[in-house]
Amino acid sequence: MSSSSRKLEVVSPVPADIDIANSVEPLHISEIAKDLNINPLHYDLYGKYKAKVLLSAFDELQGQEDGYYVVVGGITPTPLGEGKSTTTVGLCQALGAYLDKKVVTCLRQPSQGPTFGIKGGAAGGGYSQVIPMDEFNLHLTGDIHAITASNNLLAAAIDTRIFHETSQSDKALFNRLCPPNKEGKRSFSDIMFRRLTKLGISKTSPEELTPEEIKKFARLDIDPASITWRRVMDVNDRFLRKITIGQGPEEKGMTRETGFDISVASEIMAVLALTTSLGDMRERLGKMVIGNSKAGDPITADDLGVGGALTVLMKDAINPTLMQTLEGTPVLVHAGPFANIAHGNSSIVADKIALKLVGPGGFVVTEAGFGSDIGTEKFMNIKCRYSGLTPQCAIVVATVRALKMHGGGPDVVAGRPLDRAYVNENVSLVEAGCVNLAKHISNTKAYGVNVVVAVNMFSTDTEAELNAVRKFSMDAGAFDAVVCSHHAHGGKGAVDLGIAVEKACQNITQPLRFLYPLDISIKDKIEAIAKSYGASGVEYSDQAEKQIEMYTQQGFSNLPICMSKTQYSFSHDASKKGAPSGFVLPIRDVRGSIGAGFIYPLVGTMSTMPGLPTRPCFYEIDIDTETGKVRGLS
Repeated sequence: MSSSSRKLEVVSPVPADIDIANSVEPLHISEIAKDLNINPLHYDLYGKYKAKVLLSAFDELQGQEDGYYVVVGGITPTPLGEGKSTTTVGLCQALGAYLDKKVVTCLRQPSQGPTFGIKGGAAGGGYSQVIPMDEFNLHLTGDIHAITASNNLLAAAIDTRIFHETSQSDKALFNRLCPPNKEGKRSFSDIMFRRLTKLGISKTSPEELTPEEIKKFARLDIDPASITWRRVMDVNDRFLRKITIGQGPEEKGMTRETGFDISVASEIMAVLALTTSLGDMRERLGKMVIGNSKAGDPITADDLGVGGALTVLMKDAINPTLMQTLEGTPVLVHAGPFANIAHGNSSIVADKIALKLVGPGGFVVTEAGFGSDIGTEKFMNIKCRYSGLTPQCAIVVATVRALKMHGGGPDVVAGRPLDRAYVNENVSLVEAGCVNLAKHISNTKAYGVNVVVAVNMFSTDTEAELNAVRKFSMDAGAFDAVVCSHHAHGGKGAVDLGIAVEKACQNITQPLRFLYPLDISIKDKIEAIAKSYGASGVEYSDQAEKQIEMYTQQGFSNLPICMSKTQYSFSHDASKKGAPSGFVLPIRDVRGSIGAGFIYPLVGTMSTMPGLPTRPCFYEIDIDTETGKVRGLS
C-alpha cells in the first residue's frame, strides 16, 4: 500500500455523495505527487488539493517503460447512468489501496452546465469518488474557462473580419493588416507567413506583393452561410441555441443567425484532448476550419491570424490536473470533450504522463464516454491512433437495472421513481437484456483486447440476477466478469475486479486492431462503423452527400470518423433497446473538426446546448457560510 493511501470508514446506508466527500480530509496534493515520484519542478500547486502536472514531467521520464493501460466503457446506459466513473475510481482505489499497485486514474473534467442542470457532478459516487468533489465539479483549474475564452476570441475574429472586409478596398485592408512602422517600413507578422505559404506566395516583404497577391492575401472572402464556428459557454442555456448577432447600429445591418454550444462541445476541447505536445496543439488550433471562402476553400484560424493567440490562452490548460480519490490514490483530470459530438475521452497527454509515472507493472485506468459503440469505439479508432498507445484490457460496466431495460422493462426516466420491475427479482428479464451486453463484449473484443465485465451491484440486485449476468458474460467471450460493490464499500468492493484486470493485462497476446484503415473513403469508414452497430446500410441526406464531397475535395478524407449519435441505443433511435439489427442508419449531415483531427457525421438530431429542467440541481446547491463547505452537489 502506498504511503498516501488510506482505508475508508464506510457506513450503511450510503450517505449522500457530498457528505461522504466532505467527511474525508484530503491529503495535501504534494503528498500525492511525492508518492508518484513527481519532481516538484514538474508541477504547479493550485491551492492545497490540486496541482498542474507540467509536460516536462513526461520529458524527464521518456526512457521509463509504460505501465498497463486499461479503458473503461459500458453497455448502453439508462438515462440514470450505470456508474462508469464510479467503477473507474473504485477499481483504482482497489489497485492502489488494497492490491499495492502503482495506479493513476485518468478522468474527464465535468462540464459545469450539467452539474447545475439535470446530471449533477461526475466525480464518481458513494465511496468511490475524486475529492475535493466541489472543486472537481466547479472551475477546477480553469481549463474549461480557457477553452471558452479562446473559442469566443475566434468567433469574434470571424465576424470582425467579415465586417472589415465588407467596408474596405483590397488596398485599405492590406494597409491596415500590414501597417508601416515608425520608419515607414512594412512587415508581415510571423503568423501571416502561414497564410502566404498556403497561398504559394514565397515573398517575405509586403512591398513585393502584386495587386493580385494583395487581394488573395488580405481578402478571406468568408461565405457567412458556410460558417460552422459557434460561440460557447459552460451553462445549460436553451435560449442561446439560436441567436442573431450584429444588431447594433455600428454593425451597419450585418446581422447573421448563429448560436451557442456548451463549452465542452467546442472543437478546442477536442483539440486539447487529442494533442500530444504544446507544438502539436499550436498546429491543431491553427488548422481548425471555421467555414469556407465563397470560392469553396477552407478558412482556418491561422488564416484569421489568431492561432498563436488561441495557444497562448490554452498554454496552462494543456497541463493535466492532479487530484486524489477518497482513498488517497492519484487522479489526473484533463479535458472533457462532448461524448456525442466529439470523442468523449480524457486527454492523451494525461494518459501518456500517467503511464510513465506508474511504470512497468503499474496501471493507468482511463474512462471512455457512454457505451462501447461510442466511447470505446472512438477511444480505439481516434484516440489510440493519435497517441500510438495500446490498451491491454477494456472494461464493460453493466448493471442489472440497464439489462432489465434492454430485456423489455419499462422506460427508465430521470427524476421519476423506478418501476417495480427494477427492484424485484426477474432473472428472465435480465437474461433477455444480456443481448446488449453480448454485443458490447464482441464489439470491444474485435479490437484485440481482453474484456472484463464489471457488474455494478445495487442493493436491490439478487444473487440469481448477478450470477445470470456473470454466466452470460463468460459465454459471450469475456475474459472475466466480476460483481463489484465499490459504491458502498470503496476500493474493498472492487478488489476482485482489480485482480481480474491484472490477469487480463498479463494475458494479452494480440496487437490493437482498428475497425477501419484511414486510407479508405469517408463513406466506407462511416459504413464500417454503422455495420459494427448492427446496421444493414447507411442512408445519406443531400446535405451529407454535399459535405462528404466537399471534405474529400479539400483533402480531409484521410481523417478518422467520429459518429455523433444517441448513447441510448446501438441504432439512431433511442427507443430501440437490446441489440437492434437490420436498420438503415440515417446520416443527416457531416461536419469536420479538422484541427482536432476527425470528421463527424450527425446521426439524427444532437443538441450541443443542453437545457435546464423544471427543477435543476441548483435548487440543492448552497454553501455553509460558517465553514465554507459546499452543500447539495450530487
